[in-house]
Amino acid sequence: MAAARPVGPRLAVDPTGAAPEAARRRGTATLQGPFEIAGRRVRRGERLQFELPMAQLYTQTPLDMAVEVIHGRWQGPVLLVCAGIHGDELNGIEIIRRLRTLSSLDRLRGTLVLVPIVNLFGFLSQSRYLPDRRDLNRSFPGTEKGSVAARTANLFFRSVVSCCTHAVDLHTAAVNRENLPQIRAALDQPGVEAMARGFGIPVIVNSGLLGQSLRAEAGKIGIPVIAYEAGEALRLDEKAIVAGVRGVVNVMRTLDMLPARRSRTVRAEPYVANATSWFRSPSDGLFRPLARLGAHVQQGDTLGVVSAPFSADDMVLAAPFEGIVICVNRLPLVNEGDALFHLARFGAVSAVEGEIASHDSGLAEDPLYEIESVEDIEREDAAEGDRD
Repeated sequence: MAAARPVGPRLAVDPTGAAPEAARRRGTATLQGPFEIAGRRVRRGERLQFELPMAQLYTQTPLDMAVEVIHGRWQGPVLLVCAGIHGDELNGIEIIRRLRTLSSLDRLRGTLVLVPIVNLFGFLSQSRYLPDRRDLNRSFPGTEKGSVAARTANLFFRSVVSCCTHAVDLHTAAVNRENLPQIRAALDQPGVEAMARGFGIPVIVNSGLLGQSLRAEAGKIGIPVIAYEAGEALRLDEKAIVAGVRGVVNVMRTLDMLPARRSRTVRAEPYVANATSWFRSPSDGLFRPLARLGAHVQQGDTLGVVSAPFSADDMVLAAPFEGIVICVNRLPLVNEGDALFHLARFGAVSAVEGEIASHDSGLAEDPLYEIESVEDIEREDAAEGDRD
């Protein structure tokens, strides 16, 4: 087990931006005690990395789930940020890698729990699934005995998830598909809507809870969870990553875990889609998408074409209703019935398209965009702290 080490300067700031001493005098901040998780004890103002024994390979080589806990000095929520529940989804792993380096965490109120790779089996094999071909996100809360999926889900849920008060679950699209950055959330669940809107991206999909998913099972024990979906499996997408880092920080500000930021930031007006539909291929052939991610399409607009290899004829794919394209198939070889486009319905579709374009433009100018070194990130975050 790794030794605990200080977070950094032992300073925390309340949401009003005041110093901790002043906050204590006003009675708005309270020192918190040690935090216990998976049999470990973390004192306030410290961070701890440890490995949770999960399973073994065929060679009896152990697979351990890496966990990092950043425990602030002042009381607040316990936020879990996890990725890699599907082993081929990489953007979330990079989001957590960048998130943990931000010096603003020195001012953390509450506790941040980071798990970059939940499904180590899938990550090693570059697969969505576990060796038993089961989807980990359909296996919660799991059981102590049973399949690899059941045991992995149980260990993660019992040892980590149940210790938290809120969660952000990071995902991408399935293989050969690309998702527009979006939040998926059951907005009727307590505490979920504030987190979803606080994330600060244009598209929120108000989606139901699938049985045995992390969102559904955590909700049953009172833990609000939102899922961030962006990009492709087995690919790193810089804009999706930057939007994810900023989004998680925005959620932390929404939960009063970090002080409010006074300077200009990349933040969008969110719009909620209460219905989505998949458009499927009407025939077999070569698929060419013509509608881009985030596009506003009218009913009857051309989405793409499907062509037979030995035919000069194109089968034009027409949009069945007005909406926004939130997912596109990236594999040109399709069979009849394959999902090609995911369309979301909104009340103000034109406004959503404009907000998406504005948000994308702002991300390209974000100081975190295409930053590779920790030093650059630290300098930008320090400058942000000076402006707060």
